[in-house]
Amino acid sequence: MSSLNVQLPDSLYRSLQELAERDGISVDQFVALAVAEKISALTTESYLQERAKRGNRSNYEAVLAKVPDVEPAINDKLPSV
Repeated sequence: MSSLNVQLPDSLYRSLQELAERDGISVDQFVALAVAEKISALTTESYLQERAKRGNRSNYEAVLAKVPDVEPAINDKLPSV
């Protein structure tokens, strides 16, 4: 495991302590989870951008054309607002 020394403004550190305590975890665990969450978000964004580059609009439309044009089942309908 690696160590990391980070300088934080006092107000940010106090918020960090409060949130970690509220979650019932240590500050170290909270920071590790926050970093993992950010890495996951950025990695997912990059992955989706790469997948999108491989996409083909005409193939998409060809597949979509195979979907029957029927009303959805009653349980599949979106609620009206």
